[in-house]
Amino acid sequence: MDQRNHGHSAHADEHNYQVLADDLLETMDDLQLNQSVILGHSMGGKAAMWFAAGHPSRIRQLIIADIGPRSYLNAESDDRHSILHRSILESMLDVDFNRVKGLGDIDRQLEGRIPEKRLRQFLMKNIEKDEISGFRWKLNLPVLLKNLDNLSAGMEEFVANGVVVNQFPILFIRGENSDFILQPDREMISRLFPEATIETIQHAGHWLHAEQPDAFLAIVNRQLQKA
Repeated sequence: MDQRNHGHSAHADEHNYQVLADDLLETMDDLQLNQSVILGHSMGGKAAMWFAAGHPSRIRQLIIADIGPRSYLNAESDDRHSILHRSILESMLDVDFNRVKGLGDIDRQLEGRIPEKRLRQFLMKNIEKDEISGFRWKLNLPVLLKNLDNLSAGMEEFVANGVVVNQFPILFIRGENSDFILQPDREMISRLFPEATIETIQHAGHWLHAEQPDAFLAIVNRQLQKA
């Protein structure tokens, strides 16, 4: 599923986890899916957790990739996360498509500010051809940039209200070199999702499914056997 402001889904000014969860519910209803396995990475993972807390009966399994339920607005490491994501979005916005004749030109423009080749290749999956101007981003980059704080929001209110989600198998997958799921995050995960398990992919950072796709798929497929 392409979330709003991504892929071929509609662009909208409102972008927060409640509306992302509402979008997921509407999509499942439209497709007449009573229950599904929900898997999400980063923003998609937080949206999946939000959905699970509000609609646990609609989920068969929950798989979350390298994101925790807490707010990422408070700790010193969160400043690095915010700076990183802001820099990535700004780098994408700064691509001059008037100078682009092929994907290699886009890669070279991004290279100066995003040195990791696999990350650039991952981001460039959001490029599509435009019959008039050549190439363009499918992402609604200005809205995503404007809503970065919304995308760093956490589920502390769910915990304060005593919400517990344990009706189905739940797996968190983290990258060994990522700091998005650390010990304090494990503690909050255990309060909100007490039956959840956590697995770590070696030699992977936050974009673990792009950095170590074989290991990521092996863990996901193993988890799906529990469905």
